[in-house]
Amino acid sequence: MPWKMCNALAGAGALALLLSSGSAMAQQKLTIATVNNADMIIMQRLSKDFEASSGIALNWVVLEENVLRQRVTTDIATNGGQFDVLTIGTYEVPIWAGQDWLLPVDNLPADYDLDDVLKPVRDGLSHDGKLYALPFYAESSMTFYRKDLFDKAGLKMPDQPTYEQIKEFAAKLHDPSHEIYGMCLRGKPGWGENMAFVGPLVNTYGGRWFDESWNPTIDTPAWKEAITYYVDLLKNYGPPGAPSNGHNENRALFASGKCAMWIDATSAAGYLYNPKDSTVADKVAFAQAPIAKSPKGNHWLWSWALAVPKSTKSPDAAKQFIAWATSKPYIESVAKSDGWTVVPPGTRSSTYANPEYQKAAPFASFVLKAIETADPNDATVEKVPYTGVQFVGIPEFQAIGTEVGQQIAAALAGSVTVDAALKSAQDAADRAVTQGGYK
Repeated sequence: MPWKMCNALAGAGALALLLSSGSAMAQQKLTIATVNNADMIIMQRLSKDFEASSGIALNWVVLEENVLRQRVTTDIATNGGQFDVLTIGTYEVPIWAGQDWLLPVDNLPADYDLDDVLKPVRDGLSHDGKLYALPFYAESSMTFYRKDLFDKAGLKMPDQPTYEQIKEFAAKLHDPSHEIYGMCLRGKPGWGENMAFVGPLVNTYGGRWFDESWNPTIDTPAWKEAITYYVDLLKNYGPPGAPSNGHNENRALFASGKCAMWIDATSAAGYLYNPKDSTVADKVAFAQAPIAKSPKGNHWLWSWALAVPKSTKSPDAAKQFIAWATSKPYIESVAKSDGWTVVPPGTRSSTYANPEYQKAAPFASFVLKAIETADPNDATVEKVPYTGVQFVGIPEFQAIGTEVGQQIAAALAGSVTVDAALKSAQDAADRAVTQGGYK
């Protein structure tokens, strides 16, 4: 064979090897489980930039909140390995890290600037002093209301409303004949759906989940008063189908002008103030989450975060992705593509120090204060053996909270009384902590 032809074939072989190697690199794929809310949908869209720059392909599994929790919990508990990146929260991270199910987040690039991430958020995603997830966004809770409706009715929302005042406002503003409902609240059952609201409500009525000896305290006057209030408020002044409305459904109702008030996550503020998404962007105003008998535990603390399970076969690529999705440049890319109003909130000091964000988001300083003042270690009037504002930081709570949420949803739907719902919830919680060896 002539020398030139040998060289040509060798060169072609080298090129083919190089191309096949590049193709193999491009075929590295991560499967990401995430929740179907607006922030994550933006992340999914912008992730094409990550794929182009990294050569890593992304497979998205986007699920409704309750379904996501079931799927990722089952997968990680059985070491299934379906997912390389999990969207989980402040409840799961320390528990799953303690069970050695998650990889620690270490060796972040210097420009990630971990110190820029708000300390309460970092602490909530840590276990034994190690970080196990990076926050995509963080939130507390607040009261949203229609300022135009309040002005028309001659009403004034105080900076710190009480639940009694909220009920009076709802009664005056409820106008179902014009599809305006006095109050929208989560009714869909789930420990992270209706119970995210109910937990702080019970706290501020002076209730708690367990006493110091792990005896459930659900069938008590404080719980009965709080749940009776909740059921009466939504039955009298809520929208149709309230027992099946979760965060997303209520956000859509408020954004379309059908809620006079809504008490929910601070993370919804950017959506409601964005005229591209909200018909009431120029009419929405805000106040603190209401209180009843005590200000303790009246607003929650939560972070949707990205974590890497130990079962992943691509740990380095997964860590590369979660660092990208929670970085300062990512926040700037959202601002460029969608506007500063809707950048992921609640995670970085630099976001709240940015003049452009302050100008676009009149709620910025308010939200920052709510996150910084939510205290998972002191959220109840009476002492408790657990941490958490809207949840109890034990593995069994996922089942307990879901069962209690179903009972309260049943009371809201009218299929059981409040007393019967609380009695069943009490029994379920008692069984769980007895079996878990807490008592």
